[in-house]
Amino acid sequence: MKVVVQRSKAASVTVEGEVTGAINSGLVLLVGITHEDAMADVRWMADKIAGLRIFEDESEKMNLSVNDVGGSILSVSQFTLYGDCRKGRRPNFMAAARPDQAETLYNAFNDALRDLGLHVETGRFGAMMDVQLINDGPVTIILESGA
Repeated sequence: MKVVVQRSKAASVTVEGEVTGAINSGLVLLVGITHEDAMADVRWMADKIAGLRIFEDESEKMNLSVNDVGGSILSVSQFTLYGDCRKGRRPNFMAAARPDQAETLYNAFNDALRDLGLHVETGRFGAMMDVQLINDGPVTIILESGA
């Protein structure tokens, strides 16, 4: 499982002209699932993100988590995180999980974040989405389970 974590001042996802998810301050998560991922990866990643200290405290040090600052999560499924561009010019996505497995684990990941007390908004799995983001910092972290 691979997640690009972006600290955000505001973000939204629109599908076919409809806003499906929007947050103010918090984290935007681009979530990729691969074939080997399982529920253990989902739980590890949710716990890691909920506790990730990438928000500044009163001393301007990254010392606070999204929970600490009362932030929200905008989670967007992103199979292209597993695009392999080593050969040729067009990526192959063979490392990305099949849609049925990926959707199940993506939904479980969002539920695990909610179980940790976070407000989670989402895009629409498998849809073409327009994502708007005001990156705060900018702060962008890439996390991988099983690494």
